[in-house]
Amino acid sequence: MAAMEQAPHHALVGYLVWAVLFAAIFAWEGVGLLHPTDSVPTLSQAIDAVSRYQVGRWVLFALWLWFGWHAFIRGWHFLLRDPAGE
Repeated sequence: MAAMEQAPHHALVGYLVWAVLFAAIFAWEGVGLLHPTDSVPTLSQAIDAVSRYQVGRWVLFALWLWFGWHAFIRGWHFLLRDPAGE
């Protein structure tokens, strides 16, 4: 019974963390766009600076694959398989 009560709290914390991360990204982009002469780069300027080098492009590609794996594949069950693994 205690495990069932913890699951909604755990999901709420996860949603809160994602909301804070997206809010931080949007705030960073907003500050960079409102003050283009300051030292705060926009997200595209930061990615351009990293992807200028081949190692940076590989790192960005690896991060993109890692994010896609964790966001879409991990924990996903094939349509014809039993989620319990039987």
